[in-house]
Amino acid sequence: MNMRNKTALLLLLIIAAALLGIGVRCFYLQYYKADYYHEASVKSQKSSFFERPRRGSILDCRGRTLAASYKVDTVFAEARIINDLKKTTESLAAIIDMDPVEISKLILTARNPGYAPIVTDAKLTDEQRNQIRRIRGIGIESRWKRIYPLSNAAAQVVGFIGTDEHGLAGIEQQYNKTLAGSVGQSSFFSDAARRPVRLEQCQSFAQDGADIILTLDATIQQFTHKALLKQFQEYEAESAVATVLDPCTGAVLSMVSLPDFNPADLSGADANSLGNHLLSDPYEPGSIFKPIVAAWAVETNSIDPNETIFCEDGHYRGKGFGSIGEYRQGFGNLKISEIIAHSSNIGMAKIGQKMGTQKLYEGVTLFGFGQKTGIDLPGEEYGFIRKPDKWTGYSVARVPFGHEVLVTAIQMARAFCILANDGRVVNPHLVKAIVSDTGKKLKITEPMPTGGFVVSKNTARWIIRQAMREVVTDGTGKKAALDKWEVWGKTGTANIADRTSGGYDEENYVASFIGGAPAQRPAVVVLVSIRKPNKKLSKGYTGGSVAAPVAAEILKNTLNYLEI
Repeated sequence: MNMRNKTALLLLLIIAAALLGIGVRCFYLQYYKADYYHEASVKSQKSSFFERPRRGSILDCRGRTLAASYKVDTVFAEARIINDLKKTTESLAAIIDMDPVEISKLILTARNPGYAPIVTDAKLTDEQRNQIRRIRGIGIESRWKRIYPLSNAAAQVVGFIGTDEHGLAGIEQQYNKTLAGSVGQSSFFSDAARRPVRLEQCQSFAQDGADIILTLDATIQQFTHKALLKQFQEYEAESAVATVLDPCTGAVLSMVSLPDFNPADLSGADANSLGNHLLSDPYEPGSIFKPIVAAWAVETNSIDPNETIFCEDGHYRGKGFGSIGEYRQGFGNLKISEIIAHSSNIGMAKIGQKMGTQKLYEGVTLFGFGQKTGIDLPGEEYGFIRKPDKWTGYSVARVPFGHEVLVTAIQMARAFCILANDGRVVNPHLVKAIVSDTGKKLKITEPMPTGGFVVSKNTARWIIRQAMREVVTDGTGKKAALDKWEVWGKTGTANIADRTSGGYDEENYVASFIGGAPAQRPAVVVLVSIRKPNKKLSKGYTGGSVAAPVAAEILKNTLNYLEI
């Protein structure tokens, strides 16, 4: 075989090998990778479109908006596909009433050639949208924007959402799934530029979120916020809370926690302002705890409402319980109602000793302390009540005036609602109804049935109409008095536990007032607590001087508004 034939044979072998390789490759692609390339091909021809639903609104009990979403548009340019910048900017400028030079500048200086925002948060008409969509290189991106008409005034209750529209606090967080709705998804066949050409399939339709109607009244909320904020700032306090409840149903009419924040703009907000101190800050309640213990002592026949207790002229000492004094002055013989009115620690210590550990513990837990109220908001704490086997003689003598227990403000408000509701149990709640986007009622909160007495009607009415009425007429709560209504309540100036030393902070207090009106048939219960009012201002720091006036202002405005 000559050289020419050898070369030809080698060339044929190479061609044959190449053809065989091509055949093997084609077979591999045709049979083994067919599904993969088919899927890739279809994927390149399709684009998915996700339609975000409208987040449900949050409304007050009269239908006024507390939170709502509305659509805003962002007009943007895709610079890389604009052929005539001057013509494009002039056309767009005529539609959105903007200087074409400014539009050109925004497009030319954009870092992303595929997305240059021109106008954000715009409210475009349908005609404007249609005109803009006809301009090559200009697009519209729509999104939902959340608004909060009451701003700071209802911040901790309503809460706020994150950039992904997920609720992060308050009702927004507690009912996020209900408010959020469900996303709609559709598939489109697209052109080479990934622009939709024809609908291929609609997998699901967007379903708007449900609306939530609260028991909160926007007007009472503003009364409460204004009165509390004024005192909070004037006394340079660390924090402050106030709430108004309907004692018959447990419906929360207002709830304010300071410092606050703007739910639409969280810049500058910190943990102290974001937290709802009514739910999340357990504290020793001090003297506002006394009516609860006194009511239970009467209910269990440990004391008689008409009996007199010697209050040791202000100095009470004994083996097993140490030394107990009074706030400013000592007292001799006091009736039970006078012990409440003048806030005698010694009188309450003796009442606790008459009851004993087991009975006292039973009463405290029956009023709901040491357990969550179950209010429909996130972040509620339990408080803390030690088990009876951990109590000492000190405990029995000090729990009655609000030491050695940790409570939350909402627990205290609930306990006073029980007394104002003739001893019947109530549960604080904020949601009145949930209504779907089609108008269907999904949930209605009905008032609890009139059962579950903690104390009898006679005991509850005696505490409200006599003992706590005297607090306002003759005792420490005179600054809560009103001309048109008989106000009842209890002041408290609570020591703040010092976790470092294990004792108490001798410089700072929590000034509180809890009460309501009218005394004969309480329509509302009001709680006000102001933490660490600045004593250096020499304006006072007690519950009677700091918190009671705020409660009086809230009560006056609320009762007038409700036409009580």
